[in-house]
Amino acid sequence: MTTNTDTIEAVRSATEKYKYGFVTDIEAEQAPPGLNEEIVRFISAKKNEPEWLLEWRLKAFRAWLAMEKEEPTWANVHYPPIDYQGAYYYSAPKSD
Repeated sequence: MTTNTDTIEAVRSATEKYKYGFVTDIEAEQAPPGLNEEIVRFISAKKNEPEWLLEWRLKAFRAWLAMEKEEPTWANVHYPPIDYQGAYYYSAPKSD
């Protein structure tokens, strides 16, 4: 078997459903997927942050929006573009 085939088999087995049935079921509070100013405000409110920190985060978010979101091309790797709007940016266990 080649190293490439070994790697493929290792990845395949790691992504299979856990066969022993152990699951940690924790109720969580999540923001909707994606990132926008509303989500930034939601996260800041959940963390009880001061107004100056919220403004700093919003300024950073606006700067990120203005950036070119181009992936590096110098590495010899191939993967699909990152879906920034498909990620969850806030999740925390629900407290009693």
